[in-house]
Amino acid sequence: MKTVECNTATTMPMEVARVQSVASITNCMDTIPSEYIRSKNEQPAATTLHGVVLQVPVIDISDIDANEEKIVKAIAKASKEWGIFQVINHGIPDEVIGNLQKVGKEFFEQVPQEEKELIAKNPGSQSIEGYGTSLQKEVEGKKGWVDHLFHKIWPPSSINYRCWPKNPPSYREANEEYAKSLRVIVDRMFKCLSLGLGLEAHEMMEAAGGEDIVYLLKINYYPPCPRPDLALGVVAHTDMSCITLLVPNEVQGLQVFKDSHWYDVNYIPNALIVHIGDQVEILSNGKYKSVYHRTTVNKDKTRMSWPVFLEPPSEHEVGPIPKLVNEANQPKFKTKKYKDYVYCKLNKLPQ
Repeated sequence: MKTVECNTATTMPMEVARVQSVASITNCMDTIPSEYIRSKNEQPAATTLHGVVLQVPVIDISDIDANEEKIVKAIAKASKEWGIFQVINHGIPDEVIGNLQKVGKEFFEQVPQEEKELIAKNPGSQSIEGYGTSLQKEVEGKKGWVDHLFHKIWPPSSINYRCWPKNPPSYREANEEYAKSLRVIVDRMFKCLSLGLGLEAHEMMEAAGGEDIVYLLKINYYPPCPRPDLALGVVAHTDMSCITLLVPNEVQGLQVFKDSHWYDVNYIPNALIVHIGDQVEILSNGKYKSVYHRTTVNKDKTRMSWPVFLEPPSEHEVGPIPKLVNEANQPKFKTKKYKDYVYCKLNKLPQ
């Protein structure tokens, strides 16, 4: 994607309604604006399998060197059958995750709106970095009950600090510390995914962009919603990235579509939720599955999440890894530049 030009205006563009502002207006009502009411076949109350919390695979990687074969098998199985799993004992200190969450929460809840708008995405920008509300073409004009902040946190050459909040003052330090800790996990995830397909340890990561893989952080802010039965935070989708590593707060909201039903995903304190994204599904020639998921909202509590999308560089070409293709397994996907894949996905064009 192109280098971002964040907004340098000092006032909020009048045409943008931030969900945080809408929520503050509607918090004493029993209704929400019609543009946030999803169609019947999307409404959480009507489509969620209630009373069942989905026990997605939970994988302990505390002793990965001693138990590599076992962990590789568990990750490969989860990636083929679910497209999602939770990693515990991952080695990222609780304090590092806690600081990431603290500064993100402070940005949304304590920084004045005018200051937030200073790093808003410019309308018409080719980049998705910056503070914003809508991300992609809305179907039938419907909106998600969420505001967000996007910016890259790795590698250093891809970072544009103009899109990072200056407040709170510890924001940069907390995010850089998290990026540093995350890199170890990223290497391990790619290695396990590679070995799980019978490839050499380095092949999956190399095919995804190697050392140039971009870490794109998104902070999702879902304020309390008077009608959580009718709204969605983020509509059903698969992630465009290779892998997504997500830290949520304690408020339930992530749902996964499995066996023709939507299920709530169990919250595990300090776990990392790992999503298989579209690019790993492509690289694996369909052996690993990109997870179809969405986010619900809460009537009384604010939900937040911190996904990091691991993306190929925009000019990098992604297609099925040649070793996984033969006469019996023809390529299921086209090889194309990542930026072209993103353009088609965001504009809902065929790939």
